[in-house]
Amino acid sequence: MKPIYLVTILAVLAGCGGGSRSGSEYQVVRTASGPISKACMASDRKARNPALCGCVQAAANVDLTSGDQRRMVGFYRDPHEAQEVRQSDRSRDRDFWDRYSAFVTRAEGMCAGL
Repeated sequence: MKPIYLVTILAVLAGCGGGSRSGSEYQVVRTASGPISKACMASDRKARNPALCGCVQAAANVDLTSGDQRRMVGFYRDPHEAQEVRQSDRSRDRDFWDRYSAFVTRAEGMCAGL
């Protein structure tokens, strides 16, 4: 009797795990605070909001060192600085740009629609 009872309970619980019937979908977005989030919120960009800036910071925490993040803050103040780094021949700048590109790809995926 107990095995049938347990199987029935498991079947009922498994049926409850489906989605919602209202069609609403929720997206879980990671957010964080830090230098990039603060620079983002202080910027004059129209699309900025706490959720987006926090999400960008969370992506940066994965791909960029704290030094990289401080360097990137300068891009908010002077976007031309990013162009100079991208076109630089120095190996340090190329290495940074590789990490920065990985960060951008991650941030686009994580933060789309915010």
